[in-house]
Amino acid sequence: MTSLAGTVALGGRTAQSRVVFGPHETNLGTGRAFSDRHVAYFAARAAGGAGVVVTETASVHPSDWPYERAPLASACGPGWRAVLEACRPHGTLVLAGLGHAGGHGSSAFSQSVLWAPSPVADVVSREMPMAMGTTEIAALIGGFVSAARAAADAGLDGVELDAGPLSVLRQFHSGLTNQRDDAYGEDRLALTREVLDAVRAAVGPDFLVGLRLSCDELAPWAGVTPEHDAEQVAALADRIDLLVVVRGGPYSATAYRPDAHTPAGVNLELCAAMRRAADGQVPVVLQGSVVDVAMAERALGDGTADLVEMTRAQIADPRLVAKVRAGRTGEVRPCILCNQACRVRDNRNPLVSCVGEPRSGHETVDVDPEAAIVPTGEAPDDILVVGAGPAGLECARVLALRGHRVRVVERTDRAGGALRAAAVGPGRERLADLADWLEAACQRLDVTIETGTDASAATLDEARAGGWTVVLATGGRPAPFEPPGDGTVAVVDAASALAGGPAALPDGPVVVHDPAGGPIGVGVAEWLAEAGREVSLATADQIAGTLLSLTGDLADANTRLQRAGVRRELRALVRRLAGGRVHLEDPWTGETRTVPAAVLVDCGHRLPDEDLYLDHPGTLRAGDCVAPRTVLDAVLEGRRRALEIGGLVPAGRIPTTTGAAT
Repeated sequence: MTSLAGTVALGGRTAQSRVVFGPHETNLGTGRAFSDRHVAYFAARAAGGAGVVVTETASVHPSDWPYERAPLASACGPGWRAVLEACRPHGTLVLAGLGHAGGHGSSAFSQSVLWAPSPVADVVSREMPMAMGTTEIAALIGGFVSAARAAADAGLDGVELDAGPLSVLRQFHSGLTNQRDDAYGEDRLALTREVLDAVRAAVGPDFLVGLRLSCDELAPWAGVTPEHDAEQVAALADRIDLLVVVRGGPYSATAYRPDAHTPAGVNLELCAAMRRAADGQVPVVLQGSVVDVAMAERALGDGTADLVEMTRAQIADPRLVAKVRAGRTGEVRPCILCNQACRVRDNRNPLVSCVGEPRSGHETVDVDPEAAIVPTGEAPDDILVVGAGPAGLECARVLALRGHRVRVVERTDRAGGALRAAAVGPGRERLADLADWLEAACQRLDVTIETGTDASAATLDEARAGGWTVVLATGGRPAPFEPPGDGTVAVVDAASALAGGPAALPDGPVVVHDPAGGPIGVGVAEWLAEAGREVSLATADQIAGTLLSLTGDLADANTRLQRAGVRRELRALVRRLAGGRVHLEDPWTGETRTVPAAVLVDCGHRLPDEDLYLDHPGTLRAGDCVAPRTVLDAVLEGRRRALEIGGLVPAGRIPTTTGAAT
């Protein structure tokens, strides 16, 4: 059986594994060039066993500036060389991602008109591009050639050309965006063939040329379809050394990198069909939410693919392949497909990271707790962690890695905190995987976890008297929400509703109150609708779940709510609960309306549970008991408190690499 961790020959080269770390936005660059942070980021995945690293896609022509920190190929030579030097000792092949976003780009940074096959406005930005003429087409082909030569000059193993959902090459392939009446309209694959032929002529036969190809735009009325693309694959296979099968187009951009609402391995059938079309002419890579080792192994074993792209899985655990190779598959940190920290193509310019592994993207500034030097000859400290949510468990895990004796007390009957409570409803089950991993990691390290134990001020006093260091990770509590009413509509906070289940709520219609505008309100509404309840979602925003735009789930979430029968009450402020109805007010016009309800589930912001901290000010604390925020914040703060105790980072400051080992 083909092994995920086994070597694979590509052209005249050999990769150390069949796992690909694919191109994606990172925002790690400076001045449109690769930075030291890029180098460390890619090197960590190479050291962890990645067989092929494809660097962040670089624009091949200055006309393309799709996001503020997008690399420009002409500025990437030194960075590509540095990435290669960092990855080469591990046996990892390095390919330069090359592309042009065309009409899916932005003129906000270039301050010049967008290029596209035809004047078809982008679905998202609504920006109208110009139709490319012979001058622009020649410049585009020349840009790909120059970029490929620069990658070859930097010593890289090859390039990967982007014909995926957000690429100008894909725009030429599709009837959705290519409405030309010239040769490029009659033969929509012509430009891609010309680019491939020109690049091959420039770099020679021994340089790897890969292609990332959208094979299904999910728009069968005019877009690229699997049947059509099977012919394209057959036509292109003899021109390339590696084919990455993806899906998505202008009306389905989120299909390229969906969250957990889409089942993992979404492209299995598509990839298998394209591999059959390739007929052995080119190795084929499976892409599409492949985050489970067992699924990846099966895809290789049953002939679905020759290699597997596990990008988000390696953001979550850079050592994924090394752990598989060592027989420690059960220790691989899970990717929960949330897109909360790794999807960074937005105007905030966040740096790429991971909710479960916050060091991702921060390798040059954060200590690696699994490689940190443990002082020799030092007696371990005894540590009491109060709270077994993600902050408490991560703190305990890192402390135990450092050799400390750790005891965790948790008031509820199960570890995992709010992370586990939120792991209900469609697409949210994977949240529990991270809670399970943190708990199992603590158990492997002999951390004592006592559930059903409510710590008090006396507990802290006793621990300190015995020489124990205390860390508070007590989580959050519901904020008061008491609109005026006559008692005919019950009010329940989201955490209590999730803990009790739908059956514990009063019979009758439910109004989900979502002032936070995020995933919790939408998730609770979906969960209750799935249980057969009549549900309305009330939000002051003009669209439900506004903050889901940051994870790419906004449009899909509203589609799911519509299909589930959830009534969306938009531009709605809750003013009163009376007569078995929730009274709402439009924040713009002041108009009022009512919605029937037996119970209102409040999904508003929570407050810190800080009673123990107020009794013992100055005690180390992490997570929601500081301020309720995200899972990423909880895990990051739990880790930092643990490293502060070990003296690896200064208390209260951003961690540095001081004390880290190679």
